[in-house]
Amino acid sequence: MKIHIKNGRLIDPKHGVDAVQDIFIAKGKIVAIGEIPKEFQASRVIDARSLIVCPGFVDLSVRLREPGFEYKATLESEMGAAVAGGVTSFACPPDTDPPLDEPGLVEMLKHRAKSLNQAHVYPIGALTQGLNGERLTEMAELNDAGCVVFGQSDGLLSNLRVLMQAMRYASTFGFSVWLRPQEISLTSDGVAHDGEVATRLGLPTVPVCAETIALANIILLTKETGVRVHLCRISSAEGLAMVRVAKQQGLPISCDVTINHLHLSDMDIGFFDSNCHLMPPLRGFSDRDALRQGVLDGTIDAICSDHAPVDEDAKLLPFGQSEIGATGVELLLPLTLKWGVEMRLPLLKVLAKITSDPAQILGIDAGHIAVGSAADICIFDPDHYWKVTSTAILSQGKNTPFMGMELPGGIKYTLVNGQIVYER
Repeated sequence: MKIHIKNGRLIDPKHGVDAVQDIFIAKGKIVAIGEIPKEFQASRVIDARSLIVCPGFVDLSVRLREPGFEYKATLESEMGAAVAGGVTSFACPPDTDPPLDEPGLVEMLKHRAKSLNQAHVYPIGALTQGLNGERLTEMAELNDAGCVVFGQSDGLLSNLRVLMQAMRYASTFGFSVWLRPQEISLTSDGVAHDGEVATRLGLPTVPVCAETIALANIILLTKETGVRVHLCRISSAEGLAMVRVAKQQGLPISCDVTINHLHLSDMDIGFFDSNCHLMPPLRGFSDRDALRQGVLDGTIDAICSDHAPVDEDAKLLPFGQSEIGATGVELLLPLTLKWGVEMRLPLLKVLAKITSDPAQILGIDAGHIAVGSAADICIFDPDHYWKVTSTAILSQGKNTPFMGMELPGGIKYTLVNGQIVYER
């Protein structure tokens, strides 16, 4: 299909482009920007007047729940939700059942995802077998099967010797290690930030030091091994300060934050709202404001949805017993735009955090628009507000703290490899 996108405001953060320009697509790739190529006859013309045309979004954490948790969500439902949110590439954490620790499982996931012909899926390989923290996986084989990075998903390995071995092994092959800085021994049954709200509600807590102690270990081991480390889901001002210092020292460290933590604090738990049962937990106002500033000054490299669809029954339980997680892949753009408006930032800088910057962390050729590159494109209306409802969200999981809110950013078209995979 040959597609002509005309009259749209093209925003490409990687190349610093913000101008009204036409885009011409053929055979899945961008063949021209600006002037029409000779003998180009479009089979489809999209008039993007008053709309933003930008790279498809790159999300660093989208749980598909397959294999093993199909009752929560399916590959079809969540990939459909991804493209409905303008997300054309995303990383899939290894915490499936069984975990992504065998090449056959990874190949199966990649094959099934490719057959749906929607977003590009990049599996995160398990760092240890069964994610049990004892024996390393065959990272080289998992890489050949399609894993681009490796991680442990839910927290730092309790055995630091194993972690150091994993980091050394990954460094040898040039692999990146993704770690969530959380000292498991300090979290135990904790479900909320160690603050006034948890005290008032009588909830077991997760102290900030669970993050900072883990960060200290990761930073020291990064110095020792030289491996590239990506820190997943920074949540506190103290943790952010440690990351800032590590970066100033020149360590090969990057980090992200969830869109939930840029907007919410532990006060939003209210009267035990289980949709706010997240991990890491929502922390205090000062932490939230520090995170917002951290994205602004570049200490935090990317914003992700940390999409985790959960079935309704699991969220109807009391707060402490409810399942962790929030659906978010369809809210990544609206909530990022909301943050950008509140911080008074130009769209060029705002969109960088969900396009070119996460693509660089993931190490993939995505998140930009250029002649010869794959036509992974999102077209949206920044002035269109829509209400978050269970029917408006395509994900099988309807668990979000933002239910009922009106948010900016209506996706009109999503293109993957030059094919229109979502249209509204």
